Amino acid sequence: MTRRAFLAAASISALALGVTACSSGSTTSSGGGATGAGATLTYWASNQGTSLDNDKQVLTPVLNAFTKQTGVKVNLEVIGWNDLQTRIQTAITSGSGPDVLNIGNTWASSLQATGAFLPYDSAAMTAIGGKDKFVKAALDTGGMAGQDPTSVPLYGLAYGLYYNKAMFKAAGLNPPTTWEDMVAAAKKLTVPAKQRYGFSLAAGSYTENVHFAFINGSQNGGEWFDAAGKPTFTSDQNVQGVLRYLDLMQTDKVVNPSNAQYDNGTKAVNDFASGKVAMILNQNNADNSIVSNGMKSSEYGVVPFPSPSGGQKIATFIAGINLSVMKTTKSKDAALSFVKYMTSAETQKTLDKPFAALPVLQGETPVFTDNSVEAKTFQDIYATMSKPLPLVAAEDQFESTVGKAMSALFAKVATGGTVSAADVKSALKDAQDQVTAATGG
Repeated sequence: MTRRAFLAAASISALALGVTACSSGSTTSSGGGATGAGATLTYWASNQGTSLDNDKQVLTPVLNAFTKQTGVKVNLEVIGWNDLQTRIQTAITSGSGPDVLNIGNTWASSLQATGAFLPYDSAAMTAIGGKDKFVKAALDTGGMAGQDPTSVPLYGLAYGLYYNKAMFKAAGLNPPTTWEDMVAAAKKLTVPAKQRYGFSLAAGSYTENVHFAFINGSQNGGEWFDAAGKPTFTSDQNVQGVLRYLDLMQTDKVVNPSNAQYDNGTKAVNDFASGKVAMILNQNNADNSIVSNGMKSSEYGVVPFPSPSGGQKIATFIAGINLSVMKTTKSKDAALSFVKYMTSAETQKTLDKPFAALPVLQGETPVFTDNSVEAKTFQDIYATMSKPLPLVAAEDQFESTVGKAMSALFAKVATGGTVSAADVKSALKDAQDQVTAATGG
């Protein structure tokens, strides 16, 4: 992507000009040799637990142990997902950012294009324990193909279809294996007069919406960018995939129209845990919220998000959280030592359970749940039924434009409007034009 394209984009990559003038939020030089002993790091963690305070409670003893081992102090700030991307954008231009930070792995390519982050070249990768320790599919999300990654995997996530076992048993239903089975089950379990629905969706969340635009389009064989990195949003496969997802609310009527106001996945999870809905589509870290709402792991099951009959068996993108280092950190040795520690087998086991994460390291067994069947299901989905979101610089703009277009379409359905395939194609064309204009393509 060109420098001009970054200036045109109203997203993370638009902020590339400020990178060379940036300085890290840490003012302590690395000193102290290979581990940076005596340094102070600023670490931005994403919200992985049930609340920001819960994250602090989980992370603080882990970070204290790192300080005890290395002499490196870590100043922690946990940032909610609604604010994290904006905070990163500001950090890139203002120089007020952290030394080390969590990112959604779908942002990796766009952030790499800004030039603001330390590449994990052979020396840096060796310093954190080597690339071979990571699950390859997870490491592949670290940045643009063919370049040294600027992030490494920290927490693995995958989507699954959660279903209420008691509701399915009472209705004589088996867990669905195809889209058609899933819709039929949802219809049987939907009783609007009792405010009970087959599904709850985060239909007002642009991030959730773009995830399912990608998955449903991919199930149809669609691609969202061509080999040259140009957007191909309006293909029939993508249009029909998006329409199929919208139809859960529109024609199938198995989703409460009020879900168009659900701007995050937690609201749908709460509906599921409280027995208002029979199914949700969520990542495995939903376990925390489900259990905290009083639902036991034995009361729900998980199966792969089903494809239509004849569709490709893609149930998730390779989801998760990655760890990056700002290129302008004054504590590079300490930062790499911290990344090595956070991605060590011992620390991973400590954090995967409270944050309901899948292992990103080779040969590790999931510990996020006491339900062995659920653990295996998610591990299989992650390893064999996943596809990475587009590894292109404009990926962040894809998320924003397509996700927001879908939120608007859901809002139209929720207020009594009708959305046709032509309407979907028009909305995706507008999104595609925005990305094309912003990238100079």
